[in-house]
Amino acid sequence: MNRALDAAIAGLGLIVASPILAVAALAVKLEDRGPVIYRQTRVGKNGVDFELLKLRTMVVGAEKKGAGFAVDKGDSRITRSGAILRRLSIDELPQLWNVLRGEMSLIGPRPTLRYQVDEYTPRQRRRLEVRPGLTGWAQIHGRAALPWAERIELDVWYVEHRSWRVDLVILVRTPLTLFGGTYRGSTGGWTQGG
Repeated sequence: MNRALDAAIAGLGLIVASPILAVAALAVKLEDRGPVIYRQTRVGKNGVDFELLKLRTMVVGAEKKGAGFAVDKGDSRITRSGAILRRLSIDELPQLWNVLRGEMSLIGPRPTLRYQVDEYTPRQRRRLEVRPGLTGWAQIHGRAALPWAERIELDVWYVEHRSWRVDLVILVRTPLTLFGGTYRGSTGGWTQGG
């Protein structure tokens, strides 16, 4: 049932988002004439690799320059259009295709790189028990502002406690997080800058 719902929502999402995707793709192309879509191998459910799709937000060949695969706030490799796409998470919209193909889900831990997975502890590997998602428990609790180990722990918590109620909370809170708020749970509600 979850898979059918994922596919239906992803299909509808692609239709609704197509004008935004078209404008964003044009902006990426006009800025430096490079490719619009960035493809990267990520690790999915049960440790299986898949090709993640994103709108390109960095200069061509960015992974071979500067900090490599690591991306810090204010990274000079991020293009002007890419900064806007990243801030609004529009660069993630092509991953709706990944959801349609069954490689991802709407909700789940964000997919990570193989070298990161290779460093997981046995407990951290639990995050591979579910399909990676467009948004998840860690995303509504701080996103990239959180230390890596804390993000992984939040993802493991999700795997251990997932339910339709938790998924509903994530779906409702994700838009608020995207537009500047970070949910801190029982520690005090929403804060700006997430």
